[in-house]
Amino acid sequence: MELTAVPIDKPDDLNVIIGQAHFIKTVEDLHEALVGSSPHLRFGLAFCEASGPRLVRCSGNDDELIELATKNAVAVGAGHSFIVFLREGFPVNVLDAVRRVPEVCGIFCATANPVEVLIAETGLGRGVLGVVDGPAPLGVETPGDQASRHELLRRIGYKL
Repeated sequence: MELTAVPIDKPDDLNVIIGQAHFIKTVEDLHEALVGSSPHLRFGLAFCEASGPRLVRCSGNDDELIELATKNAVAVGAGHSFIVFLREGFPVNVLDAVRRVPEVCGIFCATANPVEVLIAETGLGRGVLGVVDGPAPLGVETPGDQASRHELLRRIGYKL
């Protein structure tokens, strides 16, 4: 078995969701779930088909993001993996809809951080073992840090 880390190529201002699904219909169902999440959301997605013609299937409503998702899906090249890039929206606003897509088996990450996808390659193919989603913590939050977190979440409207 060969292990590699594939860096996800993305601008700092984009969010990415990386997951695993199981059927060619995934692309259309993810597209519909994302479109239904917000009228302003811009996205591109790509899915690595693991049987039949084994194509990278892609969709979205932003050509630049579709191209970026496709390029990264080709680089990852792991069967049944998918990647979604988001602009003008955040993962927290779409993850429930993505998880409800019947073909979605799991989500590896949803982040704006730099990401590396950990790949295992065997004679059968390539699979995602997990992701590295940013550096290790520098410490434990203090009461002041907790107060700042609480204030931020209320200021931006995520908590009352």
